[in-house]
Amino acid sequence: MERMTKLTTEGYHPDTTNLDLMSTAEIVKLMNEEDKKIPLAIAKVLPEIEQAITATVHALKNGGRLFYVGAGTSGRIGLLDAVECPPTFSTLPALVQAILAGGEEAVMIAVEGAEDDLSLGEAELKKRQLTNRDVVIGIAASGRTPFVKGALIYAQQIGAKTISLVSNSHSAISQYTDIAIEVITGPEILTGSTRLKAATAHKQILNMITTATMIKLGKVYKNLMVDVHASNFKLRERAKQIVCDVTGVAYSQAESVLEQTNFQVKLSIVMLLTNTTIEEATELLAQSEGHVRRAVE
Repeated sequence: MERMTKLTTEGYHPDTTNLDLMSTAEIVKLMNEEDKKIPLAIAKVLPEIEQAITATVHALKNGGRLFYVGAGTSGRIGLLDAVECPPTFSTLPALVQAILAGGEEAVMIAVEGAEDDLSLGEAELKKRQLTNRDVVIGIAASGRTPFVKGALIYAQQIGAKTISLVSNSHSAISQYTDIAIEVITGPEILTGSTRLKAATAHKQILNMITTATMIKLGKVYKNLMVDVHASNFKLRERAKQIVCDVTGVAYSQAESVLEQTNFQVKLSIVMLLTNTTIEEATELLAQSEGHVRRAVE
């Protein structure tokens, strides 16, 4: 097993050896300066991120699912991204899933030893009946977490697409992936606290993966969330505003059409822009694979 002391994320930051003596102003200034390094690090792995998106789009178009697997902060970041997909893009909860070492309990409280068990990662994917149509993204700042490694090994064995998201180069888990996203953010100001730069970089990359994937799947028109799940007052108002902005109709007409379509924004837009019935607009969307632009042109 790789020694933790050899990992970049466990290294000592040369400018923070007196962190405990710094003023609050000095600490926040330093943290801000360190955070400026994150987008520069991400820029170096954009080709790998693009590959991950292409693989995910292909999988989801062909009946596959996306799984995030992680422990601790890494698992929680995956969960945060996964749970935002249904309200933002009207996806089913099963389409993008997060698997945390230790299960749901680990969201709030660390489950001792769960991340160190190689077999548990495999077991969790078996529970979800992983297939070769799926994509598994293993998230681990260290790049060595046994729970994540076990999941990736199993995923490769059955032919699922595997991707690592780590913060150390030539990481242990990247050996078991088709695509390795190794975003090197360097030592943390608080030694080993990868909830800082490493976690922030990972969150930004997951934002890219799911957002770009959903755009390519037709869940965005122009720069608008036309597949938003209007499940509360705020989102229903957003849906009405989107329909108004795209079609130019009055608020009352947008509201009326949305009520007819059960607040399906895409369907409402296509009906209004093509002057068609619900049935006709539904067929246009089916022919365009859900892409509004293609349906109305």
